[in-house]
Amino acid sequence: MLTVPNLLSLLRLLLLPVFAVLLVREQDGAALAVLVLSGATDYFDGMLARRWNQVSRVGQLLDPLADRLYILCTLITLAARGILGWWLVALLVGRDLVVSTTIPLLARRGYGPLPVHLLGKAATFSLLCAFPLLLLADGDSPAALVARPFAWAFVGWGVALYWWAGWLYLRQTARLTRRTT
Repeated sequence: MLTVPNLLSLLRLLLLPVFAVLLVREQDGAALAVLVLSGATDYFDGMLARRWNQVSRVGQLLDPLADRLYILCTLITLAARGILGWWLVALLVGRDLVVSTTIPLLARRGYGPLPVHLLGKAATFSLLCAFPLLLLADGDSPAALVARPFAWAFVGWGVALYWWAGWLYLRQTARLTRRTT
């Protein structure tokens, strides 16, 4: 359980409150630095787990949990600061709520949560790229004007991929539950 990949995931979770406080205090540069560090640990925990044959159930649960919490924290903070609309928070949190209904259905049939697939990783990557760009795009500077279309492009891709991945999870759950009834 105390493998380097799991410790990196744990570090990522421990950095979440630091990130949240920095965002709330509008210390965007420091918040971006924590987000970059978090992204690096996200990349290295998975890579090292596979390379060193240290893939664990704990790691498979911690990684998506940390992703969801970073996304939720960032969405709520950016919406509270007026950088994005609450409709986007509802759209992304709604998807997670819909997908979370699969967990008890699967558990009753002896399955754990479904593994994260590539489409879900691409959605998370897009959203985690969008957030720093949204912070940079907040304002009227030349950098903000350049960042804005890229930020919203990543938001659009992230939302579309997020829901598409959710649809695939629902289909996979339906197949598994039909097979065991």
